[in-house]
Amino acid sequence: MVGAGLSGAVIGRHLAEAGYSVTVVDERDHIGGNCHTERDSDTRVMVHTYGPHIFHTDDEEVWNYVNRFEQFQPYKNRVKTTSVDADGKRGVFSLPINLHTINQFFGRTMRPEEAHAFITEEQADTSIKDPQTFEDQAMRFVGKDLYEAFFKGYTIKQWGMPPSDLPASILKRLPVRFNYDDNYFFHKFQGMPENGYTAMIEKILDHPRISVKLETVFDRDMGEAYDHVFYSGPLDGYFGYDLGRLGYRTLDFERFTHEGDYQGCAVMNYGEESVPYTRITEHKHFSPWEQHDGSVLYREFSRAADADDIPYYPIRQVKEKDLLSDYVNLAKRTDGVTFVGRLGTYRYLDMDVTIREALDTARNYEAQVAAGEKVPAFFVAPL
Repeated sequence: MVGAGLSGAVIGRHLAEAGYSVTVVDERDHIGGNCHTERDSDTRVMVHTYGPHIFHTDDEEVWNYVNRFEQFQPYKNRVKTTSVDADGKRGVFSLPINLHTINQFFGRTMRPEEAHAFITEEQADTSIKDPQTFEDQAMRFVGKDLYEAFFKGYTIKQWGMPPSDLPASILKRLPVRFNYDDNYFFHKFQGMPENGYTAMIEKILDHPRISVKLETVFDRDMGEAYDHVFYSGPLDGYFGYDLGRLGYRTLDFERFTHEGDYQGCAVMNYGEESVPYTRITEHKHFSPWEQHDGSVLYREFSRAADADDIPYYPIRQVKEKDLLSDYVNLAKRTDGVTFVGRLGTYRYLDMDVTIREALDTARNYEAQVAAGEKVPAFFVAPL
């Protein structure tokens, strides 16, 4: 298993329980990948080192799986955003856009039916019949004012390009609610691991048939000593970037502390392009069952990833998809390795989907080996 994040841990655990001997290697000095959590030594706040991860799913098997290794506490993601309202006044608003947001933004007191008619008939740009870009999608469903206040500036900062250059699929299902529900997610199961994600992954990896080697850089020659390699590192990195580098956005974090409660919520977005960071996260609010006087916060800045940066978000524009296609074809001609996870398949994946795909991959691997069939490079196609 190359990578001690969710993919490597879940596949490794499943195969270890099936009788395989598993080695997990990771070049970092900790397990958990970008889900890594640790307690701040001064405040004792549980910190999401690489940015917050909130678990949400409708997949009951996945929910039961994570709770097998760590007790999940109830947690609802209620995001706020600082932006400018319809009259040009700065304020704090609730996301996703809901009835409170709409009434506050426009200085109205509309009921659900009135707000629905106001947005769909007066605000939305109904001349856009087939939205092709992110901007088209937003304008079609919420109109110019809400788009510019909550989506335009944030998206430019997050992706480093105008929303008119991004595909509509990034804004697949614009969350607009005509009630006062401010829970960011729709999913049936939502929560946070009581002792953090690293504690959970540590327990997943705690099996006599699993050995973990940290601060170990994977080399393709290492795979010759094993029956199979599951690789959750960057797809292009496996091939030494021979065809070029796939594009990613990365994040820079500006850490600061505060005595008391700095912003009153876990996540505060900043919709204005003039504010250089996309959001501020206050990590003690991700564990509301705990009490802490001190606070640890991060300002997040998004930019294009360089060669030495941690890749976060695959860009997947036309240029990247062409290069991705070349790497996929190269991978399919490579024996003895299966590419998994966010980096291995160059797709943005939520944690529950990552775990679901890892479980399915492990089961499919067992089935193919039992049948004497060749194990494919991808159980989930990147394109």
